[in-house]
Amino acid sequence: MAEKTRILFLCTGNSCRSQMAEGWARHLKGDTVEAHSAGIEKHGLNPNAVKVMAESGVEISDQYSKTVAELPDFNFDFVVTVCGHANENCPYFPGKAKVVHVGFDDPPKLAQDAASEEEALNHYRRVRDEIRDFVVSLPEALIKEQ
Repeated sequence: MAEKTRILFLCTGNSCRSQMAEGWARHLKGDTVEAHSAGIEKHGLNPNAVKVMAESGVEISDQYSKTVAELPDFNFDFVVTVCGHANENCPYFPGKAKVVHVGFDDPPKLAQDAASEEEALNHYRRVRDEIRDFVVSLPEALIKEQ
């Protein structure tokens, strides 16, 4: 059996986008990808992210918000920054880790002026689906970047 590609999805607070990416990767690519997520900071797991992922059949409620410093000592193949702040402030990863930026809009920021809960959730759903579409291309899309 081939070794899985180890990917860390990195975001500012590890509350939404990186959590969704980890959930999708485990759900869709668990046979080829070992997925993890972390943040530059720790903001707690976003309940709307949990809700919209569950709508798609992906359970992330057991995941938790953590910083890079809290991760086990993994030697990642790729670190995927999913927001601009994380990309600009990405910590150094020793070893072979290749850092790749694939930015997604911030659902909580988009939803803050929503007129209803449904309108707010639609922002989360759009980003959830964009992240899913990216994760479907893994790990091949990242390997081509090398």
